[in-house]
Amino acid sequence: MESTDVEPTELRKLVEDQLRLSRQLRARIQELETARRVPLAIVGMGLRLPGGISTPEQYWEFLRGSGDATSECPADRPGLRSAYHPEVGRPGHSYVSRAGFLRDVSSFDAEFFGISQREAESLDPQQRLLLETAWEAFERAGVPVRRADRLDAGVFVGLMTAEYGERLTAKPDDIDPYFGTGGGHCFAAGRVAYAMGLRGPAVSLDTACSSSLVALHSAARSLRAGECRYALVGGANLIFSPHLMVSLCQSRALAPDGRSKPFTAAADGYGRGEGVATVLLMRLDDALAEDRPVLAVVLGTAVNHDGAASGLTVPNGPAQQEVMHAALRDAGVRPDAVSYVEAHGTGTSLGDPIEATALEAVYGRNRSVEQPELLIGSVKARLGHLEAAAGMAGLIKLVLMLRYGRIVVDVPAAAGPLNPLIPWQANRLQLPRTAREWTGVGRTAGISAFGLSGTNAHAIVQEALPPAVPAPPAVPAIRPELLVLSARSGAGLQALAAEVSTYLFRCPPDALPSVCHTLRAGRAPLAYRLAVTGTSSRELARKVSLVASAAAPEPGVPPRPELVCAAATSGLLAKAVAAVAADLPLLTVEPTTPELDPAAWLVGAFELLGIAVRVGADTGTGTVSDPDEADGTADRMAELRYGDIRVPLIPADPDRATGCFLDALATLFRAGADLRLDRLRAPGARLVGDLPTYPFQRRRFWVDEVTVTPAWAASADGRVDTGTPRVDSEVPVDSQIPVDSDPATVQRFLRDELAAVLKQDGDLDLRLSFAELGGDSFTAMLFLQAVEQRFQMSGAVVELAVDEPLSGLLDTLAHDVCAATRPAVSRR
Repeated sequence: MESTDVEPTELRKLVEDQLRLSRQLRARIQELETARRVPLAIVGMGLRLPGGISTPEQYWEFLRGSGDATSECPADRPGLRSAYHPEVGRPGHSYVSRAGFLRDVSSFDAEFFGISQREAESLDPQQRLLLETAWEAFERAGVPVRRADRLDAGVFVGLMTAEYGERLTAKPDDIDPYFGTGGGHCFAAGRVAYAMGLRGPAVSLDTACSSSLVALHSAARSLRAGECRYALVGGANLIFSPHLMVSLCQSRALAPDGRSKPFTAAADGYGRGEGVATVLLMRLDDALAEDRPVLAVVLGTAVNHDGAASGLTVPNGPAQQEVMHAALRDAGVRPDAVSYVEAHGTGTSLGDPIEATALEAVYGRNRSVEQPELLIGSVKARLGHLEAAAGMAGLIKLVLMLRYGRIVVDVPAAAGPLNPLIPWQANRLQLPRTAREWTGVGRTAGISAFGLSGTNAHAIVQEALPPAVPAPPAVPAIRPELLVLSARSGAGLQALAAEVSTYLFRCPPDALPSVCHTLRAGRAPLAYRLAVTGTSSRELARKVSLVASAAAPEPGVPPRPELVCAAATSGLLAKAVAAVAADLPLLTVEPTTPELDPAAWLVGAFELLGIAVRVGADTGTGTVSDPDEADGTADRMAELRYGDIRVPLIPADPDRATGCFLDALATLFRAGADLRLDRLRAPGARLVGDLPTYPFQRRRFWVDEVTVTPAWAASADGRVDTGTPRVDSEVPVDSQIPVDSDPATVQRFLRDELAAVLKQDGDLDLRLSFAELGGDSFTAMLFLQAVEQRFQMSGAVVELAVDEPLSGLLDTLAHDVCAATRPAVSRR
């Protein structure tokens, strides 16, 4: 019988292998746990809030001040105004005439987002403002949105109403495909992703008042799971229809004066408010690696439901405690480490005491000596309850307080005594009645949102701590800086240049490299462009202001330049290129060195900048300039050529080399080259988040509310109006154009017809494509139907090259029409 004893050496090896495997498994489990709870950075914000607030800076000034942002119902909401009656409880009416209304929701820059005027009219202003605030959040984060790049970003949007579409149903014959895409909840997130070319998850959520904080929770889960690198979180709420207002009044949920009075004895219902806001998140380690401006850190989130409560819409205190505990566990934070909570705090006599009890149970017990009380607040007292967008309004308020280290006042002493149903003396809660500093390191806060649907959300947010290893300080520019700006239109470029010029006049010298780096690397290049160089803020400000007052440049054609270098026998070219490499170190890729092969260094530098240049023939004369040039460029050692253009690149003087190189890049940028300029960053330069954002050129796109007589209504003589066939006046038929017209006449008809279909005012820009003008499958169908009807082309196959400039598209289509309608020649 064989022995089964294991040799000691084999046993030792077996134990060591098992121990090694156990350590690997523990490390993997720890890695997965860490990934599941990785902190998330808020790196950008965009917002539109009541009181004309449209930037985070304006929001902070409002929060530091006093008063509220409520106003009377705007004149362009006749349905809301007609539903008002001061008598509380009057059937079919609202007793509220005030709310936190936005000042202008009818205007929109449709051209910027490639949306036709026809579609823009049907587009819910909630979607329009989500597009604008999303773009601003990306810009403030320094993330350039190039649609063709398919940025790895998700979109998570909370909203609960889509009331704008109700006015479109007043005339059923006018309903078109944009009725669905313009107001459907699912299209809110999808449109942002489509317009900006984002390829991550795109999800719209509706949990009533907790919608946008639930969206934050979903975004956090997606980021931690690696589904996307960036996550845009938003909330939108606009009030157009009287129906929900009347319903809320019939349940006595609203305060008669339209104002929320959270945690006070005067609480008598909530005041409604409008708002649209977005924040951009990413994993904290990714944000630090990309040098993004970290505004605050989301440590944990949680979502739950009231379950078997006493009523569907009745708050559930135990459920609120559960969701707070879950968020704390997700964040890995003790309750006593939280010093402030942005409460749901709507100002209802039932909800406020329930929430206060839950806060005391979770956060009020076992407080530390350093933070003996939990401070609570609710911005709803100032803005109104923004319902689906309330979570975003409260979150951005927290971010601003954490950044500036100050507790603001939502409910001042003048608002009257506190709610007597809350035992303030016996608990550890405190409602600040005066502003104060928010001291300490690692300041941490919570935020709650409890939906009318019973869905609750809570999040834990912390201040952005300084990096463990401080970045080297930025130094004043001792080299020239390249500043670039671009816009979708000439008017937009002039407006942006004026704002940036004003900013630069106030810019301290040590901030200039960061400002220029952000404008170069953190903005997407658009068609209308300017580029200037200089060594000081004031010099650049003056140059930008001159451009701002000049005529807007036309869009250029992207060049394919040829690099031509002089014979370098004297070593002048090598010395000059070495000076450029020393000032712009990120353009050097080892082992290429400017001293050994300056031409190869230049080719490699342009590749890093996104341009493939081809090397032209050496002139053999020592310079590349014409001998009779008298413009001071006769010492040119290298230049770029495209078409008939010759751009100085490298002079013989090394002291002027960097400035000349940047001037060449400025020329290429203005001409339309798709440059990637992040490698021009100066040492110590960082992305900054408070620069002017894109100045949208808004126009009014608005469908007025109308009173409609039902189609079945009897006429005065008792007969029923069965209606008459509808003729679409928006697609006119010009009976003066013969079927067999020449191509030029047909092309004029096609141009006018296309403008009518797109509802385009003025002449069409023939340099743009059908898609760039907002054309889509629906408008293409209308256009081609009108063409086929007018020229009797039934059965003919006509195609639209939607990405081709209109000049070529219309020319081709006109010849196709003429060919299709020309009488056939019979054969004999």
